[in-house]
Amino acid sequence: MDGELNKCHATVKYPPALSNAPSIPRDQPEVTRFVRANFLFLFGLMAFALGTSPALSASQLPQAIDLSGKPANVFDTETNQAFVLIFVSCECPISNRYAPELRRLHEKFKAIPFRLVYPNRDESAETIRVHTNQFQLAMGAVRDPQHVLVKRSQATVTPEAAVFSRGGDLLYHGRIDNRYVALGKERPQATERTLELILQKIVDGQRLRPSSQRPIGCFIAEP
Repeated sequence: MDGELNKCHATVKYPPALSNAPSIPRDQPEVTRFVRANFLFLFGLMAFALGTSPALSASQLPQAIDLSGKPANVFDTETNQAFVLIFVSCECPISNRYAPELRRLHEKFKAIPFRLVYPNRDESAETIRVHTNQFQLAMGAVRDPQHVLVKRSQATVTPEAAVFSRGGDLLYHGRIDNRYVALGKERPQATERTLELILQKIVDGQRLRPSSQRPIGCFIAEP
């Protein structure tokens, strides 16, 4: 291979600006090794670039799915203010106890879209339909088995709320109110209605800084 590289070097015709420059000492093995190493490096780089898989398009990225099994983009919603995701579970007793409060908030803030998110993989579409009918939750529901929305909302338990601006920025995530002090420890009624206060500020046109409040509930299982 050294002989081939030397022959190639000898037959190259350089432009005038380079022909008068001092020639590279072809008989030195260090120079030959340097040229060969760079050739192999460039060849390997080209091979890597050709073999790299193309980036995934937006339609190929993981998404939440609706109850018919189709991709659901909950951020593609018509709203002039904000929208709310509520993470719930069919089997979580704390989550189920919040059904009346969720119905009340949904009724009060009709101009703000609400969406229920079921993050647990083992909760089927049919189970979710039965659950929403049983607890009279008529705000639309999606499944999030790959935790796309869980991660974007920074959700950790059910129930938990996430409020987004119309541009998709996370404005708030955390508890719905302070009824639960800890697991198994509950106030007779909430004294701080956190989600309601956040939504009222949005309706009133106030500008919000991103905030959060620690929620109490059933931990969301890993997918």
